[in-house]
Amino acid sequence: MELTDYWKILRAHWISVLGITVLGVLVAFGWSLLQPKVYSADASGIVSVGINKDIGTAMAGESYSKSRAKSYLDAAKSRTVAEYVISDLKLKDTTPEQLLARVSAQNPLDTATLKFSAEGSTPESARDLAEAWVRAVGKQVSELENVGGNSQEKSIVVFRSLDSAQLPTSPTSPNTKLALVIGLAAGFVVAILYAFLRNVFDRRIRSAVKVEAETGLSVIGTVPFNKNFDNAHRIVSSHGGNDLENTRTQDHAVAEAIRELRTNLQFMDVDNPPRIIVVSSALPGEGKTTVIANLAQTIAASGQRVVVVDGDLRRPTVAKTFGLLTTIGLTDVLIGRAKLNEVLQSWGETDNLYVLGAGSVPPNPSELLGSNVMHKMLEDLAQHAIVLIDAPPLLPVTDAAILTARTDGALVVARAGKSTYDELKRALHNLEKVKGRPLGIIINGVPRKSSGGDGYGYQYYTYYNRRDAGDESPRSSHVPAAESTPVDETEPVELEPQRHMRRRDRSRA
Repeated sequence: MELTDYWKILRAHWISVLGITVLGVLVAFGWSLLQPKVYSADASGIVSVGINKDIGTAMAGESYSKSRAKSYLDAAKSRTVAEYVISDLKLKDTTPEQLLARVSAQNPLDTATLKFSAEGSTPESARDLAEAWVRAVGKQVSELENVGGNSQEKSIVVFRSLDSAQLPTSPTSPNTKLALVIGLAAGFVVAILYAFLRNVFDRRIRSAVKVEAETGLSVIGTVPFNKNFDNAHRIVSSHGGNDLENTRTQDHAVAEAIRELRTNLQFMDVDNPPRIIVVSSALPGEGKTTVIANLAQTIAASGQRVVVVDGDLRRPTVAKTFGLLTTIGLTDVLIGRAKLNEVLQSWGETDNLYVLGAGSVPPNPSELLGSNVMHKMLEDLAQHAIVLIDAPPLLPVTDAAILTARTDGALVVARAGKSTYDELKRALHNLEKVKGRPLGIIINGVPRKSSGGDGYGYQYYTYYNRRDAGDESPRSSHVPAAESTPVDETEPVELEPQRHMRRRDRSRA
């Protein structure tokens, strides 16, 4: 991985990184609120040696007091001193061990001073404990220095209070600022680890480049996400403009993506271009019907004839998507109950798009789709038009694989952020089992702006919005003649449907 790859990971998961970091700060703040407040007060005392009348005596006394201060450091942390303090402050419910845990003592280097730091739950208790400790140490030193002597003989070594304890104004613990800094740092580290671990273990499709690396197939198209798509409206306008009543059909980003997909198909195998194409996906809900419907009407808008066949005989949705009759279709032709011309339904204003619905749901869809009658019908249609077959998902059933084995190949639709690389590879493996030809992969529902920086975000979406506001003339979706492959008019065309099944709504084009 390069440095830019790490940056992409952080960009892709920046919300999680920010959330976990903030959570770390909040946890630290909450911990600080729950901790009991501890106040600290400092007091000190000094070991002195008698009255010094000359410099020599003073220097000897100073040296002696320093040595005695070191020896009394251990005495200052003794149980005896703690018991003196308990008696002095009348702390009946406190043990010497508890007091010793609340007091620290130290002897600064090369001094005769002993410094004490006492902790308490209130400022007053901390101050009183520090001062009482100094008095208790003085009493202990006096007893040690005068042991074995009489009342007339007193030691010249004395421990006196040097600095009385001041009332603390703020608690020393918990240190809220330090806790927040630690929480921020810990939260950020955890967030970074989460982002990288999620990137490693997240197998959902997010990158066109990675799809190609994982599968070895080209991504021939990416379709941006449209939040307005539903069961009744998921075909965008192929010619743009502002003259449509339903604004949900005016998604120019989707229209441009479908036109790019159409162009890529035209450059696929120019010596033997595919005429019968299966469109499927690994699992349901990945948008294959939406893709095939928009692709078909875009191909028709370019001047080519196209027939959409609903090959999903288990859960047919093509006729409903186009707003056509759903009671007649493919199964009627396969069992000989109707002729092809009788069930083909024209859609749109170009007379180039025909829809063959599924008809009645049969008990044996796989056998019907793999029959010779089905194969012959598709071959006849391919003589006059491009045939797009909406097939069931590849993983739950074998219908799509059976269709692909007897056609020119399959386009596999995957949904960004939902489909996984493993599911996609298993679906392609099902095609390989029957020697079916995968033509390419279409990534559907990609973000308008790719937070991961993976190269398929539709960052130019605002361009279309500006054009809607400022351009009064509709944009034609027709591509130059060199880009399309027109139908050979010398061939006998038999795609004329019955008059009573002609376009039900030409305004849908």
